[in-house]
Amino acid sequence: MTFDELLNLVSLRDASNQPYLCVDSRLVKDGDIFIAIKGTVYDGHDFIDQAIINGAKYIVCRRDTRYAIRNTQYELVVVDDSVKAAAFLAQAARGNPASQLTNLAVTGTNGKTTVAFLVRSCIQNAGEKCGLISTIVYDTGAANFEADLTTPDCLAVAEKQEQMLKAGLKYMVIEASSHALSQNRLAAIKFKAAAFTNLAGDHLDYHKTKADYLRAKTRLFQALSPDATAVLNKQSPVAKQIAEKTDAKILWYAIDAPADITAHIESTDISGTVFVLEYAGQSSIVNRQSSIVRTPLLGRYNVSNHLAAAGLCLAAGLDLETIATGLSSLKIVPGRLEKLDSDDPSILSITPTPMTL
Repeated sequence: MTFDELLNLVSLRDASNQPYLCVDSRLVKDGDIFIAIKGTVYDGHDFIDQAIINGAKYIVCRRDTRYAIRNTQYELVVVDDSVKAAAFLAQAARGNPASQLTNLAVTGTNGKTTVAFLVRSCIQNAGEKCGLISTIVYDTGAANFEADLTTPDCLAVAEKQEQMLKAGLKYMVIEASSHALSQNRLAAIKFKAAAFTNLAGDHLDYHKTKADYLRAKTRLFQALSPDATAVLNKQSPVAKQIAEKTDAKILWYAIDAPADITAHIESTDISGTVFVLEYAGQSSIVNRQSSIVRTPLLGRYNVSNHLAAAGLCLAAGLDLETIATGLSSLKIVPGRLEKLDSDDPSILSITPTPMTL
């Protein structure tokens, strides 16, 4: 069987009689599809025998393992990238929900969660509903789920997107971790826009070098179509390298420096930050628009996060005034420099959250 034939089978079968997609051989039941994925600890190809014993009817893998168990009735589908194959199968099995949403993504070492929450706030201020997949929570519009990974696997993403559609959502914003990007977990999703915040020396236990780490982040922007938008931090030393690798339109953002989207900080103190948000429109100074943002979020780095969020929302079609109001409306990002109730207003708390990948 070819992959296209399997994809058509998954797409056309009645949902009540559809084979279940599994990447864990222990969950396989009669008639299911087992997709063998090589992970950081285990290789799913080592468990194909067990999946077949459990009743898998279809095996998707990167190499021919037909010799593993003989005289067993199953269909073998050999692909170049089983993770990418899983992503497309997951979407097809749920009616391709990604194609019915406006998908926005943010990547970078720091700031992803704040940017995602800010984007959702802006879209909600525009009167629309926005799903959220973040380090902290998966919000489908109908229910909130505690996050176990910053970016879940492709099966979980497709499931959550299907739930978003059923809840009447039109938008989704997702944090794209470097692990997820290097593992192709988002391969089947067409993004309207993607934002890059910054790059620090994290996760080198996995990526080995900073160059490998940057390559993983860059994959998100290499996958963007020419009609999509890359929202890039002009004040990051590596952003130019990302810009050279994407076919998407580019929106540059910067604080107190020339860019498509800029912030000029007017004041910052314990109560929050006030800045002027400016947008160049079609790269014309004459048409430059501005709005005031008053946010309780503290720090210059958070102003940069606001600009990344503004860029994503502009790419999604929101106007600047709506965006400024939405940015100003977000009072807190859970686990990110939360204020404590105290008689001493200078006391702040940084609430730690577990690192997820």
